[in-house]
Parts: sequence; structure tokens; C-alpha cells
Amino acid sequence: MWSSGINLARRRLLGQMSTGLTGVALARLLGGDVAGAADAAEAARKPHHPAKAKQVLQIFCPGAASHVDLWDYKPSLWKYNGKPLPGDPGIPSFQGKNGNLMQSPWPFAPAGKSGKMISSMLPNMAAHVDDIAFVHSMTSRTNTHGPGCIFMNSCFTREGFPSAGSWVSYALGSLNDNLPTYIAIQDVRGEPPNGKANWNNGFLPAQHQAVAIAAQQNLRNLATPAGISRDEEAATRDFLRTINAKHAEARAGNDELTARMSAYELAARMQMATPEVADLSREPAEVHTLYGTDDKNALKAAYARNCLLARRFLEKGVRYVSLYCASRASAVDGLLNWDAHKTLKSDYERHCPVFDQPTAALLTDMKRRGMLDDVLVIWCTEFGRMPTHQEGTSGRDHNPDAFTAWMMGAGIKGGVSYGATDEFGRRSAEKIATPYDFYATILHLLGLDHEKLTYYHNGAARRLTDVHGHVIGDVLA
Repeated sequence: MWSSGINLARRRLLGQMSTGLTGVALARLLGGDVAGAADAAEAARKPHHPAKAKQVLQIFCPGAASHVDLWDYKPSLWKYNGKPLPGDPGIPSFQGKNGNLMQSPWPFAPAGKSGKMISSMLPNMAAHVDDIAFVHSMTSRTNTHGPGCIFMNSCFTREGFPSAGSWVSYALGSLNDNLPTYIAIQDVRGEPPNGKANWNNGFLPAQHQAVAIAAQQNLRNLATPAGISRDEEAATRDFLRTINAKHAEARAGNDELTARMSAYELAARMQMATPEVADLSREPAEVHTLYGTDDKNALKAAYARNCLLARRFLEKGVRYVSLYCASRASAVDGLLNWDAHKTLKSDYERHCPVFDQPTAALLTDMKRRGMLDDVLVIWCTEFGRMPTHQEGTSGRDHNPDAFTAWMMGAGIKGGVSYGATDEFGRRSAEKIATPYDFYATILHLLGLDHEKLTYYHNGAARRLTDVHGHVIGDVLA
């Protein structure tokens, strides 16, 4: 009996030790995860070096806007128009075989003191070339719109990773507690390819996801209902806050619950702040004329209003604003976005007028108000287009091997071009750049080291630029 009792005690002891050690290990792992995230959050709120920019305006043209028809002048396309692409004849791309080289339907012209060659389809944007740093050697890891858009927004082709705006929100926080830190302004035509994944928070705390705004429609009716006094409203919110706090206390560690509560509280504060920001009637007639908010082209007028709205949100301290010009792919290629597979000329003669005046007006307006001292402006698309025509069409197929992005504003050296594509714009050839480099540079201007801005997730210290990227020093002022 005594011996069997010892054996039982020994088994119990070993079993309890095993369970205990497992618990210690699990606690260490969980503790490391939580503590690591908390430490990262605390460290992230402190810039790593002096910042040159405080805010970011991202202008995104989904559909893969053609670099060789907008920003990247290639005279060889005129010289060899209709001839096979040397060394690369009939290469298949996204939608199949490609035909011969095709010149741009529009001439390019020198602009600014720098003499930068810009498409004649962008006469208003041409006025800003001396303030812009073009990155002509961008490359992507995908030739598909959905993954391409989120790659250009998050540096990953798969969903579930935080967008750049979410990283900036997490790292730097808000400049105005009554407005969202991060806003995505959708085109009136709808969401971009892959929709909300473009401004998703991924594994970062949920409050860092962008607040999506669609053509100002969801900014209406935010005023306090008639018959309710400010004191009554304040008392109701205080009572609700107390109830929510007790509810959250009983569910400690529920990130989504905490984020939802924060979102509701922010929404309440937005009731006071947003109607004023969204009231474009406060702007003088001269500003509306500059942007084209009353243009007879309804799509242009809607985008112009979104441009003006973006400027007003930035003025009030929104940290990161994403402004979209075009939406998802449509049944007719190129109808709703820049995806000109079949009829490049008619597609871009529809899109360029929508984009050109309002965007140029936004840049002009921000510059004259001194906002570009603090705001970094970036222009993106998901990849480029082929210098050849898509076989059987007068359009261009997808080209992930070469495209253009650009920067302007706080901390940027204007009137420069970084990198270059080959003679025909088929491939990036000099100083090849990636979204990792692009965002490493953006974070640098915001005072953040892209290698130090991390978040512990699933056993890894994740970062926006993954394990890649370098700062493009040539574009810095």
C-alpha cells in the first residue's frame, strides 16, 4: 500500500510538473506576445529621428495607370511604332499574347523649369512637375489588380496585413481626437479592387483601420437631433461610457470590443466636428472653380469634391488620407478605372479629365496654404502597362515589371526623376525600386525607421516593409 501510494504520489507530482511547465511555457509565449505588442506600441509612439512630414495624402489610381502614356516618356515608342518589341516579340502577359509596339495616342511636352516630359492629357498636373519626385523604376510582385492594389498599400500580396495608413496610425497616433486618424475617401464609382483590404488594419489593433467615406454620402445627418440639449446629450454619453467600461472590464483583452467602443466614442465626437469639415459650402466660389466641383462632367465634379474634402480633413489634422480616383474593374475594361485593355485612347480620354484638374487644384491649394510643409503627397497605382498593344485590341495589358509612382511635399526634392525603365518602358532598368523602398522612404520622412517599426504577431516581429526595403535618398530634400 505504502509503495503504491508513493507511486501514485510520484505520478501525480510528475503530472502536475508537466502541466505546470506547460503552463509556464504558455504563459511565457502569451506574455511575450502581449508584452511585445505593448512594448512595440510604446516605442512606436516615439519617432526614431526628427520628422520632415507629419501627415500623408495618398492619391491612388486603381486599374494600373499606364506609365508610358502619362509620366514616362519613351520616344522609341514613336520611332518603332507598329514594330515588334526587340528581343521580346509576342511575349504573353496577363490576358495573353501581345502585339507590336504602340505609341501613346497623345504627344508629350516639356513642363516646368526641369523640362520634364509629361503627357498632353495632363496639362494641369504638368504645372507641378518641379515640385514632384518621380520614381520611374517601380516593380510589383503581381500582375493581378486585387493583390496588386493591396501590395501597393501593404507591401503584401495576401490579405490580412496592415495597410501603410494603419501602420502610420499605430506609430504616430492622432493629431485631432475628434476625427479619425486614418480616412479612405472612395471614388463615387465604388471601392478599388480588393475593397476594404486596401485600408485594413490586419493584425494591428482594430482602431487603426481607416474610416471609409464614400462620396460624402455618409457624412450627412450627423448633427444632434432637434430637441436634445447639449447637457442631455453629454449625460447620456457619460452613462453609456460607464456601462461600456464595466462591460469591457468583464471581457479584458478583447481587442475588437475595445476598438468598437473607441469607434463609437469617436463617432460621437465626430458628430460635432465632421459636419463642419464636410460642409464644402463654406469654401469660396473661387475654390470651387479651381477644383471643378460644379463641372458638367458628373464624375469629375464628384472627384473634385472628394479632393476638396481631403484638403479639409488634412487641415483639421487627419494623419493619413487615402484618396481614390476610379474603382473596381468593370464588365467593360477601362470603363470604371484605368484598366485599358481594349480601348486605351477612349478610356484615358474619359479618365484623365476627371483626374487632372481636381488633383492639380488640390496640390495648388495645399501649396498656397503652406500645407506642403507638413504633408507628404504620394501618387500610386498597382503596376504599369505594356508598351505593346494587346493582340487584337488598341489597349495595353498588365505590366508588373515597370511603373511610376511619385512623391511631393514635406521633405521631398522636387523636379527629380529616380530610376528609369528601358528604352521602351517594358522593364525597370536603373535603380530598380519596390513598394518596400517606397514606404521605407515615406516612414523615414515621418520620423520612423522602417526596420524598427514592428509589431509582434504570431511569433514574429512584423513590419510594413517585411524584410526588405531601403530609403530612396535621392528624392529627399
